[in-house]
Amino acid sequence: MRTAIVTDSNSGITQRQAERLGIHVLPMPFMIDGKTYFEDIDLTQQEFYEKMNAGADISTSQPSPEDVTKLWDEVLKNWDEIVHIPMSSGLSGACQTAMMLAEDYGGKVHVVDNHRISVTQRQSVLDAIELARAGKDGAEIKRRLEETQKDSVIYVTVDTLKYLKKGGRITSTAAALGTLLKIKPVLIILGKKLDAFSKARTMKQAKSIMISAIQKDLKERLGDELCQNTHLEIAHTQNDEAALALSGELKELFPKADIYVDHLSLSVACHIGPGALAIAATRRLEE
Repeated sequence: MRTAIVTDSNSGITQRQAERLGIHVLPMPFMIDGKTYFEDIDLTQQEFYEKMNAGADISTSQPSPEDVTKLWDEVLKNWDEIVHIPMSSGLSGACQTAMMLAEDYGGKVHVVDNHRISVTQRQSVLDAIELARAGKDGAEIKRRLEETQKDSVIYVTVDTLKYLKKGGRITSTAAALGTLLKIKPVLIILGKKLDAFSKARTMKQAKSIMISAIQKDLKERLGDELCQNTHLEIAHTQNDEAALALSGELKELFPKADIYVDHLSLSVACHIGPGALAIAATRRLEE
């Protein structure tokens, strides 16, 4: 049984990286000033932030059913089945749409909902690749990945409240007050939900809150205080220098950890704006 792995660009995996990995990435669509763009097809990270910083009207959407099934049909010409890994069902309707579409494929498409996004979704893709190489079929890969629903967490802090207000995550009054007081909210993505976690007055303080939270999760929830069996991931929006500095700090705290640094996917960036910083922890998939 030859099993193909498909994900979407919310994972942060580029088309070029997908080619090297031997997988397929469905590009996420964006509406910018009334025109549709597709992530990493006709919209780069740099172009996205140029438009955002220029005040363009940007909104996200999920891939059309036609785009999803067109990709699946093309993949199934050369593969026996597909494991499709979209972003969390709690953060987008794309997962539920894919599940409904898969019903017409006679068990050849297995849609995974393990509540991941961005760097944690990417790790699920890498895990799926290894499982497929080990000879696991699509149903088994889906089962193994969905067993890990509670094995990852992301903490995010933002540099501006403008985009949270625009997306309706906070009220205009809260945004104005937060901006006046220079509040940097720390958000948490755990399971299906994006929730408020804490507040800071500076990015330095917000970073300390996220590091402390990850340390607590490693010790109490993941049972891996030394971070020997957990992937650490750092993601950011147009904040390379801070991300690399944070990577160095985490390496000092957890010298045996593997730490991956990447840009947050544009679908996340759309809602939090430039300057954001995130730390994620994902338990390694057991053999």
